[in-house]
Amino acid sequence: MVEIDEFCNYLLIDKHYSNNTIESYKRDLTKFYVYIDKDLKKVSKDDIKDYLKHLYDDNMNERSIARNISTLKTFYKFLNILKIINNNPVDSISSPKLGKKLPNTLSEEDINKLLNIKLIDNYSYRNKAMLELMYATGLRVSELVNLKVYDVNLEEAIVKTMGKGSKERIIPIGDYALNALKIYINEYRSSLFKREVNDYLFLNNHGKPMTRQGFFKIIKKLASEQGITKEFSPHTLRHSFATHLLSHGADLRIIQELLGHSDVSTTQIYTHVSNEELEDTFKKYHPHGN
Repeated sequence: MVEIDEFCNYLLIDKHYSNNTIESYKRDLTKFYVYIDKDLKKVSKDDIKDYLKHLYDDNMNERSIARNISTLKTFYKFLNILKIINNNPVDSISSPKLGKKLPNTLSEEDINKLLNIKLIDNYSYRNKAMLELMYATGLRVSELVNLKVYDVNLEEAIVKTMGKGSKERIIPIGDYALNALKIYINEYRSSLFKREVNDYLFLNNHGKPMTRQGFFKIIKKLASEQGITKEFSPHTLRHSFATHLLSHGADLRIIQELLGHSDVSTTQIYTHVSNEELEDTFKKYHPHGN
């Protein structure tokens, strides 16, 4: 649909949204357009309400419904700016009130298990370097797989990445990650190339850049081998990085900078996780905890 395509171009060019975010918007809008099945100019507030009722009836959770409403608000605001419509039917639609969803984290014990990789070949040294770097820096998985060799400065022990909104940040690398990277880059990375050579730091088994899905499969396999039963995703490593820094006394503003959050309120959710862990530890180990 033309309007949706133009909107996606606007998100990419004007707003600098990531491809994953744009795809999410596109999925929501395509689903909406199929359900509404009418000219966008003729969509009314009642049509929007009917669609939201349909989502509720389809057992969509409140967080996803809130995201759909946000998508529609942004989309119709865009149509309004372009004078494609005169009135915004989503303007007075309220989103469901959501409690803050606490991020999923791994304990320090489980992190140590995950990082305890048997180093037997070029793939295991690559996996060790990827995991150590991600836990040491709090990189998003998309940032990790898009790193180029020249983004890492081994002498200065820093990594440079381009985050959301094309914001560059420079993050220090700890000794464990630095050592794993030195061994992987200097001794094993070149052996992963097949026919073509590229600048990507982490390569998959075909000599191509590592993908988000490929990284997820690797950590799931490693977690299973190490007996880690807790469900988690690559983003859990980022959450664990922030939570463990906070629990060891790091300043919230520093963590904000390291994570690349534009607003400290986004980072503050880790204080809730840390407090929850303190309470669990108290109940578990204090004689009068329960």
